Parts: sequence; C-alpha cells; structure tokens
Amino acid sequence: DIGVTGVQTCALPICDRQRGRIHRQSRLHKKTYNRRNMTFDQARECVLSEVPPRRGEPETVPVLSATGRILAEDISADRDYPPFDRSARDGFAVRAADLPGELLIVGEVRAGEVFTGQMSANGAVEIMTGAPLPPGADAVVMVEHVDRRENRVAISRSMKPGDNFTRKGTDAKRGEIVLRAGQKLGFTETAVLAMVGRERVKVFRQPRIAILPTGDEIVEAGEVPLPHQIRNSNAWSLAVQVTRAGGLPEILPIARDSYESTRTSIEKGLQFDLLLLSGGVSAGKYDIVEQVLADLGARFFFTRVKIQPGQPLVFGAVGDKFFFGLPGNPASTMVTFELFARAAVERLSGVEHPMLPLLRARLTRDFRQKPGLTRFLPARLSEDGSSIEPTGWHGSGDIPSLARANAFLVAEADRESWKDGDDIRVLLK
Repeated sequence: DIGVTGVQTCALPICDRQRGRIHRQSRLHKKTYNRRNMTFDQARECVLSEVPPRRGEPETVPVLSATGRILAEDISADRDYPPFDRSARDGFAVRAADLPGELLIVGEVRAGEVFTGQMSANGAVEIMTGAPLPPGADAVVMVEHVDRRENRVAISRSMKPGDNFTRKGTDAKRGEIVLRAGQKLGFTETAVLAMVGRERVKVFRQPRIAILPTGDEIVEAGEVPLPHQIRNSNAWSLAVQVTRAGGLPEILPIARDSYESTRTSIEKGLQFDLLLLSGGVSAGKYDIVEQVLADLGARFFFTRVKIQPGQPLVFGAVGDKFFFGLPGNPASTMVTFELFARAAVERLSGVEHPMLPLLRARLTRDFRQKPGLTRFLPARLSEDGSSIEPTGWHGSGDIPSLARANAFLVAEADRESWKDGDDIRVLLK
C-alpha cells in the first residue's frame, strides 16, 4: 500500500524453473521507489512484478485461428521425425566403405518414393533431396562431386557414414514433447502442429480488456466534431494494440468529465480483466480519474514516470483488477501502452516473460535533447534495420507524423547528445 510518504514497494517475483511459472507468494528481494518519480526501467519492472501470469480456462480452436494465442497443452510427436533416414542433398546414395572408387548406378529414388532394389557393394543409387536412404547405404555424395559416365559414377573423395543425410528421429522421437504449454503460437509453432497432424489445439482464454476514453471534448469516430471537439482515435488505436498483444478489446462509451459519469464507467470497466483509461490523469481541474479510482479503494503502484511522451501515467489495482490511466495525447497513449500496458495484457494472457522489441541502429544525423527523461520519439528505421532517422513532428497530438514513422528512437535519460553514426536504441512500432 501507499504510505503517507507516497512511496510504493514493488517486489520481484521468484521464477520456479522446475514448474516453469512465477510464484508471487515468494520474494527474492524488495525495492522501494517513489511512485511519482519512477524511471522507465523501474516502472516496467514494477508492472512485471505486480501482474502475475494468469491463464483462463482452456478452449479448443482450429489451429489456423490460434495465431498469437497461448498453448494450453503439451504437444507430442506422433512418430519419429524424420520418419526415415532422409537425404539432405541431390546426389548418389553409397556405402562409405566403397569410396573413393567407380560405382555402378543401380537405380534412382526421389522424394515420396521408396527404393525397392538391392544396394550391393560398389553400387550407387541416384537420390533426390528429401528421399529415403536405400537400405544398405550410409552416405550421400553430392551430385557436383561425382563424374558420371553413362551407368557408372567416378567418385574421387572419401565419405564418412552419416554424411549428407538426416537420420530417422533426429528432429524428434515419437512421444517427445515438441511444444510446451505456455508457448505463444506463431508461424513456426503452427508448422509444428501441422507436422504432427493437429488441426485443432487447446489454448488459454484471452483476457478481456476494457478501453475507456474520457473527456468532454471527445466524440465518436463517425460523428462530425464541432470546432472544439476531436474524434475518439485513442480508443481505436488501443483496440488494435490490445489485439496485437493477445487480448480481446471492448471499447466502452466515452466517460464525460464529471465525477458521476467517470465513476460509473470505471466501475463497469473494472468488471473486465484489465481496464485501460485514456485521458483524465494529468493535473488539470477536470482530470478526475485518479480521485475516482482512489475513492474506489485503488492501490497506486505509480502515478508518474520519467519518460516523454507519457509522464502522467498511472498504474494500479482495485481489488484483483489492474488498471492503467494512459495520458490522453495520442502519442502518449500509444507509447505508454507499448512500454507498459502491453506487458500486462501479455501476462494476463499467460505469457511469463513479455519481451520489449528493442534493437540498436545507427543515427543518420546529429541529435540533442535535454537530459532527465527517457524519450521515445518517432523515427524512420531503414529497410535493413541498420540506421534510423528522427522524423519531424509537432508534439504528442500529431497523429499523421506517428503514422509516417515505423519506429521510435529511445533517447536515454542521462545523455544529452548523439552524433551522426552513433548507435542508439530503437523501439519497433
């Protein structure tokens, strides 16, 4: 809980390697932070510490509908893979003991066929990549390493048993676990499921994420706004981000800038697995989100983070339901979701170790900033990912500039300047 000093304790969970899950009941050590002055790293650590991996009830779905879902069962190989000794090259199947030498071609085998002849001493079978190795052969000579003369091949090099083919069961033995519960299903995992003949698979239920836009100035996207109004873009962008993170978004009606409207909307949002509020968390006269949450018994883990955009970010819980109060400017909403709320959605989906897609690239021009905040600024990453250029923008409300960017450069809080050619961290968009 928060004491009168405004200091919040965030603890790091213990990872139980044997069971493969995180136990929040035990603590490695405790760290104490000022909840209104957290660094980027401290705030992300706090989110990962407070939100445990939760897994809903399993459901069985078609594999092709399970992309991004979390596997709820172990998957075993239904047979050996490969199911036979499989040639890795186009060439000739031989006995290594016969080489070097001149061999008689006694047949041919290609993928999808089985050689039915006899593999005798000083014999060779022409073989294609993926074909079963003929009985008696123990190596494959690549076609470019032989000199063919009608029905004979001259091979001048030695070979070892096992060269250029994959032995039966090398990839997986029958009954071996090839995918474990808790893995996120992507294209490689889908290939494994198809390989072992699974058309349907058990996955954990996706968390339901409430998205609550706030503010008297907001109108729905399909409405014609008055000159002093703006359309509800934040809720739509958040819905896409939630979906990408593995959650099921539900956009709630706009909460107006009154205590009653905000409280009623927040109470509804807290019936979901996670509540994302957009706007109403700054220091303005009508920014009442924090007051309503406090009156509902909220525990605030932090209420400000030393980043830009997104300083007035709020993270906490009411009972066992977590919430984020995301700043209302579009860039602030998008960035703070990717940095912090996305990890919470993934944890609630069952992901134990959410990853932040950070890499390093080379700046294409000089760059300066005022130290003190970790800044996430829109930029263009080159096609090969080697270089990045900051893009011009006009502040956190400049949505068109955000759409033109394909990444955010990460300017460290303790550094003032970078030169053309310096490495800098990059957050993928």
